[in-house]
Amino acid sequence: MSIEAPPPAADADAQRLHEMGYAQELKRGLGGFSNFAISFSIISILAGAITSFWLGMAAGGPRIIMIGWPIVGFFSLMVGMAMAEICSAYPTAGGLYYWTAKLAPKNAPRSSWFCGWFNLIGQIGVVASVDYALALFVSYSVTLFKDDFVGTPRTVFVIYLLMLLIHGLLNAFGVNLVRVLGDISVWWHVGGVVVIVAVLFIVPDNREGLSIVTQSHNSTGWTGPGAGLYAALLGLLLAQYTITGFDASAHVSEETRDAATAAPRGIVNAIWISVVAAFFLNLAMLQAIPKGAYDDIAGVAGPTAGAVLFTTAVAGFLGKFLVIISTVGQFFCGMACVTAASRMIYAFSRDGAVPGHRYWHKINPKTRTPTNSIWLAVVVSALVGSLTLIQNQGFAVAFFALTGIAVIGLYISYVIPVYQRLRTKNFVPGPWNLGKWSRTVGWISVVWVVIISVLFCAPVFYPWRTLNTFNFTLPIVAGAMALVAIWWAVSARKWFTGPKVQGSAEELAAIEHELSELS
Repeated sequence: MSIEAPPPAADADAQRLHEMGYAQELKRGLGGFSNFAISFSIISILAGAITSFWLGMAAGGPRIIMIGWPIVGFFSLMVGMAMAEICSAYPTAGGLYYWTAKLAPKNAPRSSWFCGWFNLIGQIGVVASVDYALALFVSYSVTLFKDDFVGTPRTVFVIYLLMLLIHGLLNAFGVNLVRVLGDISVWWHVGGVVVIVAVLFIVPDNREGLSIVTQSHNSTGWTGPGAGLYAALLGLLLAQYTITGFDASAHVSEETRDAATAAPRGIVNAIWISVVAAFFLNLAMLQAIPKGAYDDIAGVAGPTAGAVLFTTAVAGFLGKFLVIISTVGQFFCGMACVTAASRMIYAFSRDGAVPGHRYWHKINPKTRTPTNSIWLAVVVSALVGSLTLIQNQGFAVAFFALTGIAVIGLYISYVIPVYQRLRTKNFVPGPWNLGKWSRTVGWISVVWVVIISVLFCAPVFYPWRTLNTFNFTLPIVAGAMALVAIWWAVSARKWFTGPKVQGSAEELAAIEHELSELS
């Protein structure tokens, strides 16, 4: 006697997911705005544009900070648009590695494997870098109200672990809470930027003013011919670190209604809105620098340089309030980062690529969220963050290494399916597409990712071979990918075939029916 499976889900999103071979296991509870909110919160101008402000101040100065936003914003938008077009055709939580498998003209499993691991490494780097900067800001905020508090590397690391724990718990409660907090995050970021910009333009008296934006600066230690240009190129990384993580809209596409349109729009809108807002935020910060205080603030050489600027330019509680606005924004950002990382782990595990994949692919039937994947993202991020303990107050170097891991891992994974899209003629665009501009945008994206990957591996400070000045990005990323390559050559190439089909239409419907009965 056979049991007749319930009919497949009738709505278009679930049906498209079935066509890609997957059941609707996750709860589809996000609208277009909430999808945008996830990527916008991860980009988080209250995080990246403030916590990386020290890099622009030291490398290139005000001129390159202001020029950097339109330059980096344009090229990042090209990357985002190229990704959005593919996302519209394949709206699935796997995102980049799934797209690669479908677009690669040959050796699809191998391309998918490396794309997936680059993305996963980048996702962990994002979580670690954001929550580490958040921990530094929390530590600095405590010193504003408690003079005898000292934020040692160990103290900051304990705060970092606490932030990871809280973000894991918030995500474990379910997508509805993530949706609400994500929507609040958008308005917090928009309102927060308006408040900070208004205060910095109105309140400070003894300020540098707008004339500062024409000035250049180089306190990286590099001298000689070409040092100024080299520093300026490094200064572009302020904007580039900020404009990252927007693949989150793809990773939550299986939880988004009208995903083939909403997810691509979420990617593109999150980028250009963030670029415009960050430009005015950094302009306000530069002009508010007290006269004669530039070198002192730039000398902080770490994520809290922006916080020091707030409290130096604006006295009393109001300056402290600006730090709190940024800190809360970073908290929302960290929560969204864990969301995106956990969905990537869930999807990659669904296709058998992560050790212990059967465990990480499990869905909590009550919340319809990948709870195990959430905690794996938290634990691995904690381990990566422990690398900061080898620094002796070298917060800038530790932070730059984490940001480098994030940007290189993510952007390389972004551009692999774009490159494969350029090599194939079999791509069928979704409802959101670039039309005749597809190839032009794609090639611009590929070239830009090559450039920024080199820059993020370059030494920032001179001398560059000391523990507190060395750029650890390349050794960490190269070491991790070497292990992934060895794993592929020895084992994975024999069994990893790329994205798997979960079953027939009836079997997919049965999976969904079982989850609906338990939830």
